[in-house]
Amino acid sequence: MTENAVTSRADAAACDELDPLRSFPDRFVDDGEVIYLDGNSLGRLPKSTATRVAAVLKEEWGRGLVRSWEQWIGLSTELGDLLAVGVLGAAPGSVVMADSTTVNLYKLACAALDARPGRRVIVTDDDNFPSDRYVLQGLAQQRGLEYRELSTDPVSGLSLESVRGALTIDVALMSFSQVAYRSGALAEMGVLTAAAHDVGALTLWDLSHGAGAVPAELTEYDVDLAVGCSYKYLCGGPGAPAWLYVRPDLGKELRQPIWGWFGQTDQFAMGPSYSPAAGIERFLSGTPPVLSLVACEEGFRIVAEAGVARLRAKGIALTNLGIDLAERWLIPLGFAVASPRDAARRGSHVSLSHPDAYALCRTLVEQSAVVPDFRVPDRLRLGFAPLTTRFLDVWTAFERIREVASQGTYRDTVLGQRRVT
Repeated sequence: MTENAVTSRADAAACDELDPLRSFPDRFVDDGEVIYLDGNSLGRLPKSTATRVAAVLKEEWGRGLVRSWEQWIGLSTELGDLLAVGVLGAAPGSVVMADSTTVNLYKLACAALDARPGRRVIVTDDDNFPSDRYVLQGLAQQRGLEYRELSTDPVSGLSLESVRGALTIDVALMSFSQVAYRSGALAEMGVLTAAAHDVGALTLWDLSHGAGAVPAELTEYDVDLAVGCSYKYLCGGPGAPAWLYVRPDLGKELRQPIWGWFGQTDQFAMGPSYSPAAGIERFLSGTPPVLSLVACEEGFRIVAEAGVARLRAKGIALTNLGIDLAERWLIPLGFAVASPRDAARRGSHVSLSHPDAYALCRTLVEQSAVVPDFRVPDRLRLGFAPLTTRFLDVWTAFERIREVASQGTYRDTVLGQRRVT
């Protein structure tokens, strides 16, 4: 799509014409006024989701009432299979929808630590997503374990050498993110997983910032455990339920810590004691959120239809274009590219550092109809969702960033106190 340099708006428009995924943006709600570059935080709304949820509200809940649980009861595993096969490179029966990413990380980390008695170390990195670090810190404190946090380059991400240096024989669990949430740096998941296995440690990966845009290949990479959210590239909606993966042969020996009736054998027998279900359902706890799961299904189906390989190819092309424009237009204006230049080491978002990144972000949102986001300390983060972002969107957005930066209008933006950045 971008084998030749894109040097004009006409070139960008031509890339859109040649894009094999060019019809997919039309399947999402878009008012046409805003250039949305925050799909790595919250994906756009599929048009089919609004129709599907309305039908469930009116017919399944409205008329079917409790009788509709006959068709709802298996949604968590049905959607898990859709994700496993269509998106994550995993086997049916290895993925289930449940809870939030944080809760799932806690459940799987507890199960992994229990499966490695006598080992005293948890390994992660200082640029891992904060919620992940907090969960692992808490578990280390509660259990009297060593919490080993690697220092990671904020642009290039995890170093294989430093990880190997931290993987001593007493490590029980290694947990990283596949894609760094700030820089977009893409970890070598297969290589790092193998390194952990060499010392007998289990691996727990957070795929939140990659699933739906970057191949996971969980089976091929022999990943033990993984979690991820559903509201970014998977377009499941704000606060959508998360998912978790357990390697099929490992699942039989793990027991998660939050015992609940949806993870129980023969749950409607209402038995006096807990006996975990035989398969992936043992990692469920409470009643699933049906309306949210139905919304997720529409996004998952579109991602699976588009195909992760095609989404990855377009994501590389879009981020390459963004970095090229940043180097030509924005570096002379005080920006620096804060993402890996090598596309093979980069997810589907690009970060730019600038001393006034937050003011620039607010100005772009409020005055220029461009929606990126800001991450501390100085990152303007631009998410290129392959399903919904066009090449012309990238070109126009960078034109507007250049205009705001060169004119200095961001200096007059009243920032105030905001909880969401």
